[in-house]
Amino acid sequence: MAVTRNGRVRAAALATGAGLLLTACGGAKVGEVQTGASSAASGQGGCGTVNLAINPWVGYEANAAVIAHVAEKQLGCTVVKKDLKEEVAWQGFGTGEVDAIVENWAHDDLKKKYIDEQKVAVNAGPTGNKGVIGWYVAPWMAKKYPDITDWKNLNKYASLFKTSESDGKGQLLDGDPSFVTNDGALVKNLKLDYKVVYAGSETALITAFRQSEKQQKPVLGYFYEPQWFLSELRLVKVNLPAWTEGCDADPEKVACDYPPYELDKIVSKKFADSGSPAYTLVKNFTWTNDDQNLVAKYIAEDKMKPEEAAAKWVADNPDKVKAWLPAG
Repeated sequence: MAVTRNGRVRAAALATGAGLLLTACGGAKVGEVQTGASSAASGQGGCGTVNLAINPWVGYEANAAVIAHVAEKQLGCTVVKKDLKEEVAWQGFGTGEVDAIVENWAHDDLKKKYIDEQKVAVNAGPTGNKGVIGWYVAPWMAKKYPDITDWKNLNKYASLFKTSESDGKGQLLDGDPSFVTNDGALVKNLKLDYKVVYAGSETALITAFRQSEKQQKPVLGYFYEPQWFLSELRLVKVNLPAWTEGCDADPEKVACDYPPYELDKIVSKKFADSGSPAYTLVKNFTWTNDDQNLVAKYIAEDKMKPEEAAAKWVADNPDKVKAWLPAG
C-alpha cells in the first residue's frame, strides 16, 4: 500500500505481531522471479497461466487470493503469484512476466510510462476499494489531547513523541523505507518539529499502535484504509491541510493531506487482448473495503492460509463472485 499522489505510492505491507502469512516479501526483481508461462491465454478463450504480482501488504494479498481461487477453481487457470514491490511489478508488463496488478494506488507516473508511452499495460477498472492515507494516533491520545488531531497543534506536542531515533524532535513513524510517501516533505514544508523514522514494516506499525493504546505510550504514525486492523483499534486521523487538486503536484513542495484514492487494477495489454476468461475475471472483480478487511483479517489475525481465507469468503459470497465470471 503506499502513498501516492501524482504517481508516487502509498505505504503498505500488512501483518500482525504474531506472524502474518504474507507471501510477498517484496525483494524480488523482474527477471529474478519464477517465470511461469509468459501470459494467460492462447487467444482462443483458454485460460492457461496467469501471472499475478503480489505487492507486500495483506489487503493486496486478500484481493489476489480471492481472484486466484476463483481463477483456479472456477475457470481452470494456473495462477503463478510473484512477490514484487509496487514499482518493480510494473516492469513485468513489458517482459510478459506480470499479467496483472490487482490493487494499484494511483502511480500516475507509472501509468504514464507503461500505459501511455510504452503501451504495454492498460487499466482494468476499479477494485471498489476506497483508499485513505494519513497520520494517525491511538484513541487514548485523541481523548486525552483532543486538539492533537489538528496539525497546527502538533509542534505543541512534539516532545511527547521524542525517541532515541528522532534526534531530539518528535518521531513520525512510517513503515518500510521502500514505501514512497510525502511525509518528509510534509514535515519540512509545514515546519513541524518532527523526524520521519521508519518502523521497517507494517507489522511494526501495527505493533507500535497496539502498544500505544495498551501502555498509553505516545505514537504518531502513518497508516491507511482499507485495513483490517482498524476494526480492532479505531485509530484517529490527524487533519493535515486539506487536499485540493494539484496541491501535491510538486513532491518537494507538498504541504497538503493525501488525496482520496480509488484503487484500481492494471494489466498487461497482452493479457487484456488474450481472450482469457481470467482477464474478464480481473476486469469484473470489485468488492468493498469491508470485504477486503474481512479476508485480510482471516489471513493476518486468524492465521488462515490465503487460499483458505479466499475459499471461505468465496463460499460465503456466491452472488458477488458470479458477477465477476464471464457470461455464459
